[in-house]
Amino acid sequence: MQSLKFKCAKHAKTFLKIGQWTTTTKPCSHCGHTNKTLTLSDRHWICPKCDTEHDRDINAAINIKQASLAA
Repeated sequence: MQSLKFKCAKHAKTFLKIGQWTTTTKPCSHCGHTNKTLTLSDRHWICPKCDTEHDRDINAAINIKQASLAA
């Protein structure tokens, strides 16, 4: 992690850290609903609350960004 912090500082980027156990894949990045039925093999899913279609990795990346900015 020190290497990543160094690279961020070198390139004038901000390094933000979120908790190790922060859930990032199951919450909908659009409405916040947690999809408890999501499994590791599910790569794409549709939020049952707001009908937003998600790619698992992109949704997680958005949630990581939102969590780091909220901290």
